Amino acid sequence: MEDIPQPATDPYSVGDRVRIYLDADDPDAELHGTVCEVVDVFVDDLGAETDRDLDAYAYDLRAVDSDRELSVPFRHRDLVPVEADQ
Repeated sequence: MEDIPQPATDPYSVGDRVRIYLDADDPDAELHGTVCEVVDVFVDDLGAETDRDLDAYAYDLRAVDSDRELSVPFRHRDLVPVEADQ
């Protein structure tokens, strides 16, 4: 059975390095595996709606290899720490 990387147990911070981890059916699946740096953190009320605190966090990211900021923010559940998947 394959080990599936898990999101961090705490919110990410600006400057953290993360890897995008998406299902093949996700509309942004072409970004799966991209290593990024967190450039901004947003908090909304989704965590209260789902009763999972980390669901409230979304992040703007910059791809490390191309130095470009991604046009779509990603939720906490779609990101794994770079150290965790190596």
